[in-house]
Amino acid sequence: MSDTAAKAPGAPATSGDANRWKALVFIALAQLMVVLDATIVNIALPSAQTDLGISDGNRQWVVTAYALAFGGLLLFGGRIADLWGRKNAFVVGLIGFALASALGGAATSGAMMFGARALQGVFGALLAPAALSLLAVMFTDAKERAKAFGIYGAIAGGGGAVGFILGGVLTEYMDWRWTFFVNIPFAIVAALGAYFVIREPEGSRNRNPLDIPGVLLSTLGLVALVYGFTRAESNGWGDAMTVGMFVASAVLLIAFVVTEARTKAPLLPLRVITDRNRGGIYLSLGIAIIAMFGTFLFLTYYLQIVKGFTPIKTGFAFMPMIVGMMVGSTQIGARLMTRVPARLLMGPGFLVAAVGMLLMTQLEIGSSYASIILPAMLLLGLGMGTAFMPAMSLATLGVEPRDAGVASAMVNTSQQVGGAIGTALLNTIAASATTSYIADHIGSATSRSQQQLVTLEGQVHGYTNAIWFAVGMLVLAAVIVVTLVNAGRTDTATVAGSGEGAEEELAIPVVAH
Repeated sequence: MSDTAAKAPGAPATSGDANRWKALVFIALAQLMVVLDATIVNIALPSAQTDLGISDGNRQWVVTAYALAFGGLLLFGGRIADLWGRKNAFVVGLIGFALASALGGAATSGAMMFGARALQGVFGALLAPAALSLLAVMFTDAKERAKAFGIYGAIAGGGGAVGFILGGVLTEYMDWRWTFFVNIPFAIVAALGAYFVIREPEGSRNRNPLDIPGVLLSTLGLVALVYGFTRAESNGWGDAMTVGMFVASAVLLIAFVVTEARTKAPLLPLRVITDRNRGGIYLSLGIAIIAMFGTFLFLTYYLQIVKGFTPIKTGFAFMPMIVGMMVGSTQIGARLMTRVPARLLMGPGFLVAAVGMLLMTQLEIGSSYASIILPAMLLLGLGMGTAFMPAMSLATLGVEPRDAGVASAMVNTSQQVGGAIGTALLNTIAASATTSYIADHIGSATSRSQQQLVTLEGQVHGYTNAIWFAVGMLVLAAVIVVTLVNAGRTDTATVAGSGEGAEEELAIPVVAH
């Protein structure tokens, strides 16, 4: 038994499991693979589209097929992890993700590519909540939990930016297919490591029968919601199918909540989301992700189209944000989350990120990277890293171990839905502002070069208008945190239950992080 465990005589036996830190390596590796995959594929999309003959109208399905499967099945994946065991779900998810990646890399047609992406989403929906819930039940000592979630939060936040670099390198110097094949070694190493190293606490499974109506209603409702926002981006908010998807989603999700309230063994026990701290975390994370996803997209376009950066140079341009996230997660969040209430980390964290966003509203065609983008990236990363770390921990803190998978799935669901909303909503705002700017200024452009300049100015004007909206989203996330999240710091060594007595509601004198 470790020294840390020895200091907490009331802690479960697993808090002394020497393999938990080795397990964290493989859990973090799997999380990195899933996060990298999203941005790597975006970088490779133009090359893949050309090779496979995918039309401009259908290319969105490379992204949409994954988003629909992943977002729609997350709650189901979390429940399966609680039923099968998180280790089993984690390993199966990794193997399935590797096979789906191999299929995508070997794709010979658009349909084969879309199918592979959908399969990646299915297994990602099993893998992601299993990874987070494993951390929740394996790290029960407050200080160790802080360090573990600090590492996990930094990877979850910064991995996407690393994907730009890796995607650019693979696409430019090898082949777009390697953006899929690269997942295979990640998955194999993580699966083998997890199989031999992870020891899940006994008695933490939820062996109740599956809530089939809940599975169907939640999956269809979330798929309709994600597809509605995805379609709004390409077809407009007034499109009949878009409106129909939103109406269907609302009806299905309301029916889901009613069903869960009446079912003895619900897919999503309402106690998980009605807790004001967890509810505040899910809501604030989703809103913050709206801001983050849109900004990633605009900054990528700005650097490549306006400034002429290559994919690799664009990836490296995101490095300051990664550094900021690492510092925010591991040096600020992890060190302070056992000393101060979560809202005093998350609220200021979101506001620091908002200041970074505010700097980016000053972007112009001639703006220098060093004077605006570099400090904005650092502040954005620092703020989001500081906020995400306690959020990841608090979202799974205090839940019954049998609900850990579903509680973890809700974290991913809020991020996935937030990402879909952010991409569609901010793109619409940017496109509208760009169109208006060009219409107002193109008449004064007499030469072709002047018209091109007006077009670029219009694009930057659109980006900055949308980024103003993102600033507002981050401020709103901070307000929600300060209003709803009232958990104090952790004064006890053990913050979650596992092992014997895990089926009982956790008794935590001062619930925290």
